[in-house]
Amino acid sequence: MRLAGKTVVMTAAGAGIGRASAIAMAREGATVHATDIDAAALESLAREHDSIKTAVLDVTDAGAIAEFAASAPVPDVLFNCAGWVHDGTLLEATDEDWDRSFAINIRGMARMAEAFLPGMIEAGGGSIINMASVVSSITGAASRCAYGATKGAVMGLTKSIAADYIHDRIRCNAICPGTVLTPSLKARMAARGDYEAAYQAMLDRQPLREMTHPEDIAPMVVYLASDESRVTTGQFMVVDGGWTI
Repeated sequence: MRLAGKTVVMTAAGAGIGRASAIAMAREGATVHATDIDAAALESLAREHDSIKTAVLDVTDAGAIAEFAASAPVPDVLFNCAGWVHDGTLLEATDEDWDRSFAINIRGMARMAEAFLPGMIEAGGGSIINMASVVSSITGAASRCAYGATKGAVMGLTKSIAADYIHDRIRCNAICPGTVLTPSLKARMAARGDYEAAYQAMLDRQPLREMTHPEDIAPMVVYLASDESRVTTGQFMVVDGGWTI
C-alpha cells in the first residue's frame, strides 16, 4: 500500500473532495486524522474505514487549531482541504464575504501549517498539500472574485512554504481542481433556480465532456502524500477536465 505507516492530518474531510481523499488515503494504508466542522459528516466518515480518526475543528478558530495540534500526532502529511466559495462579483462582495473567504481559504490554512510545521521539521520532513483552484492565478471565472483572489493567495502560500522549508525536507504542493461535482457545487447550482441549466453550463466548459467528481481528485492527493512524489515541491497540480488548456 502506497501510504502504509503514514499519519495524515486533514481538514474539511466530511464531504466532497475531502471525504473522497480521506477514504482513499486510508485504503492506501494511512492513519487519517480527519477534521471538519460537521460532526454528523465525520461520524459517517469514520464508518468508512477503521484507520480514519475524527475530530470536530473550525479552521477559523485559532484557539481550536492550537488545541487540536497539541493533542494530535505529528503528521507525515498535512492536507489543507477546507474552503468556501463566495458567489459574486467584486461589486457584490461585502466586507463580511471577503473576511470569511480569507478566514477559511487562506488564514486557516496558514494556521494549520504554523501549528504542524515545527513537529514535521523535527521529525525529518513531510508533505503539505494545499487545496487551491484553477480559479486563481491560472484563470478567472464569472462571479468568483473573492474566491479566486483567496485561491491565488493559497498558491503564493504554497510556493513560500516550499521555498522556506525545502532544506528541512518539507514538500508543499497545491492541487488546482476545476469544476468538481461536490455537495457544495450542487447546492450552488440549485440556488440558481434551474439546476439542470446550471449543471449543463458547468458541463459545457469541460472539454472532456465529463463532469469531474471528488473521486477524480483523490488520486492526486494520494500521489502527493506518497513517497512517489518525494522530489515534487512548490508545484500546482491541475485537475480540471481540460478547462484551462
